[in-house]
Amino acid sequence: MPNLTFQDFKSDQAVRWCPGCGDHAVLAALQRALPQVSHALGYEKERYVVVSGIGCSSRLPYYMDTYGFHSIHGRATAVSTGIKVANPTLTVWQACGDGDALAIGGNHFIHAIRRNIDINIILFNNRIYGLTKGQYSPTSKFGAITKTSPYGTVEQPFNPGSLVLGAKGTFFARSLDVELKLNEEILTQAALHDGTSVVEMLTNCVIFNDGAHKDLSDPAVKADRTIVLRDGEKMIFGKNRDKGLVLEGMGLKAVTIGQDGYTLDDILVHDASSDNMGLHMMLAEMKGPELPVALGVIRNVKQLTYDDGVRDQVLEVTAKSKIHSVDELLHSGSTWEVK
Repeated sequence: MPNLTFQDFKSDQAVRWCPGCGDHAVLAALQRALPQVSHALGYEKERYVVVSGIGCSSRLPYYMDTYGFHSIHGRATAVSTGIKVANPTLTVWQACGDGDALAIGGNHFIHAIRRNIDINIILFNNRIYGLTKGQYSPTSKFGAITKTSPYGTVEQPFNPGSLVLGAKGTFFARSLDVELKLNEEILTQAALHDGTSVVEMLTNCVIFNDGAHKDLSDPAVKADRTIVLRDGEKMIFGKNRDKGLVLEGMGLKAVTIGQDGYTLDDILVHDASSDNMGLHMMLAEMKGPELPVALGVIRNVKQLTYDDGVRDQVLEVTAKSKIHSVDELLHSGSTWEVK
């Protein structure tokens, strides 16, 4: 059993992100999660490969002491797919930004999820293009004033959770960059999931979108505006742990336990492995001020993976085939000798 530590996954490269950038915390969480994954699965360090596209977050492979591949803008998912199908024994991690993955890379992103390829995607969402200096991204808030929207955006933003679940995703989680312990927990669960895991990390860009998630991360309001979902536990939140979620009519409602007739028994229990896609979608789409934003693992269900399907198909065809080499193929059927 490998005895790897946090230090084993730190490369010798100087981390070149701005001081205060949320990416630092996500990197640390991943480096702390992988030793736990290695212990659980018996993986040596050589089993890991980290892939990225283009963007600030895409420098992450340089800072991991694993195999790495810094690809091109929007194509990290395509490269990750190729690596996993070519060598299914590898554990593939992908670092990508909200612009990199959801704009130019959107097509690759949704189809990897639909195919359920066994890769782990960390989506760094700071609601801005950071590396290219502050243009609005597919997740920028409506009306956001940026370099390319000086009068405010007139586009509705993506909710990455809705996008993942709409593509029939089997694993989706969300967290804040400041939640280091929770992020370790989520990334470990993502690695243990067999299929495409997508973890949306709400990160802060101190230069071009400072305070992007302050309405959630501010310690003064975080407990009341976010809820950490854990499988099998009651959906309770609030500074005093006295609020919870109930299902009323066709939607979710936040209530205060002990008021208006609501008791602890009325509060929903989170079931991440449920087939109830509708409830998972409602949890992914929650937003204030009426409802808290959901953090933690929202969905985690088991389905056939693309790479397992390809492997099984190849084995089945090979077992039935009468041709087992190129030489046999060339000499099958009618042949002629040209003189």
